[in-house]
Amino acid sequence: WQMNPGLLHFLIYCSVCFTHSTRAQSLQVDSVQRWMEDLRHMTEVECMCVLQAKPIGVEEDSQQGELIVGSGVGAGDHVARNNLQTLLRRALVVSTELGKMFQRLEKGRWQRVHSTAVRANCHVRSLVHEYSAARSTPPEMQKYEKSLLEKCMELTNITERCLHTDDEFFLKSMREAIHEILTDVSDSFSNMIDMALANEIRVLIKQIESSDSLHTIGSAISNLLSLTQDGPQLCSIIAKEGAVVALFKICRQDRFRDLYAHALRTVASICCVEEGINQLDKVDGILCLADILTDESSVEAARAEAAAVVAQITSPHHTSTQHLASFLESMHDIVTALIKLCETASCGEVFLLASAALANITFFDSMACEILLQLNAIHILLQACKDRQRVDTPYSKDQVVTILANLSVLEQCASEVLQEQGSLLLLLLGEKPSSSSPSEGAACERVQQKAAVTLARLSRDPDVAQTAIQLKAVPRLIELCRSPTERNNSDSVLVACLAALRRLAAGCPDSIEAADHQQLIKPRLVDSFLLCSNMEESFV
Repeated sequence: WQMNPGLLHFLIYCSVCFTHSTRAQSLQVDSVQRWMEDLRHMTEVECMCVLQAKPIGVEEDSQQGELIVGSGVGAGDHVARNNLQTLLRRALVVSTELGKMFQRLEKGRWQRVHSTAVRANCHVRSLVHEYSAARSTPPEMQKYEKSLLEKCMELTNITERCLHTDDEFFLKSMREAIHEILTDVSDSFSNMIDMALANEIRVLIKQIESSDSLHTIGSAISNLLSLTQDGPQLCSIIAKEGAVVALFKICRQDRFRDLYAHALRTVASICCVEEGINQLDKVDGILCLADILTDESSVEAARAEAAAVVAQITSPHHTSTQHLASFLESMHDIVTALIKLCETASCGEVFLLASAALANITFFDSMACEILLQLNAIHILLQACKDRQRVDTPYSKDQVVTILANLSVLEQCASEVLQEQGSLLLLLLGEKPSSSSPSEGAACERVQQKAAVTLARLSRDPDVAQTAIQLKAVPRLIELCRSPTERNNSDSVLVACLAALRRLAAGCPDSIEAADHQQLIKPRLVDSFLLCSNMEESFV
């Protein structure tokens, strides 16, 4: 009979602590705690790799090739939803361990460096073993696997050597060597995971392209959508593998109408990267979006998600504008459909998506603004602001006032606003957050700023300026200038309000009191800005 080495170590500790009780009391550490602390560093690499690489098991009902991994979190997590999520979880674990190694290596904590190398080695071997068992590994990926496993073992061996010496010169040279190997391991692991993810994405895309089952296609699209939430790098991989092309094929077939909204939501997520937009442009995706938006038989959810794609590809944050050339050909139809969607939206989310798309479109082409004026957009948008079912958040109001600000550069916009009496525009100057959410506070700042910008532009027309004064716009603008809390300490709101005040004062000097004129109108704009930005609350 052979005793387990770990148990033997525990028994020895118990004996020592029992015989030398005085010493144990002075250390104030019981035998079990001491044993557990030491046991953390008493692992045999080979045994640990075998244990970690052994799969938990495969359910009999599971489809062939499904990867089953125990996550260690709970019973509900023992079965992974699919290979993609499993890869991501394992990749996160390995990346975390490698990050810890870099930190501990810098601090010279050699015991921890070695134990972390052992854990990373185990996790990598486990991932490679399980993935190879679940999928046929592509040849190019096998090359990275072999190299990665060799480097992981080298890393484990070289860190173990550092445990048995106190030679500072040797440890310094080893630190440089370990850092180089660790960098190679990180790069190789990243490349291998990218290849594995691309392989799994190709499987999902093949399901979308080859299956006739709504359930199978819908499940594959759900997995792609879930994957897009993990960052732009994965979105780039998804786009490069042809997901956008496959999804638009779905959106061009009437038999898959029930999947339009789901597919378009995934397209919108993928198009956060340039590769996704380029793929959309190559398959004439804009024409498909226009068809869905203008098709009265399309359900609202599909049209809303089409609007979301339009909002994504027209975002001012994108550096490439090549795709916008084809967009111009369908712009009239798209703008018409979007303003109609704003008018008929059944909920705030639909209105937000449609108005966001319109807001982005008005930034890059003045023709869109002219089309919107012809479609009575100002009336539709201002009426929507009265409807809490459609405009229920500062984010929606931000889109509305963005459109109004861009429309206000056109001379005929002033008469449109006068017909609506402009009172709602002035109410937007009083927009305040309903919670302490930073994003909501930032949205309110944007609403105030753009409302002031719109007012300043429209006040070129004397009739608009007079109407604004009658509706008490001046006292609110002064309050925003003088009270930092009213504008959430926003400098951009302050500048916009000062500009609007000066425009109103130019047309109606008597509307502003002498003290306010002396501080807010008469000095240079920068001097008034500095004065207001340094004001204390007690001054108000």
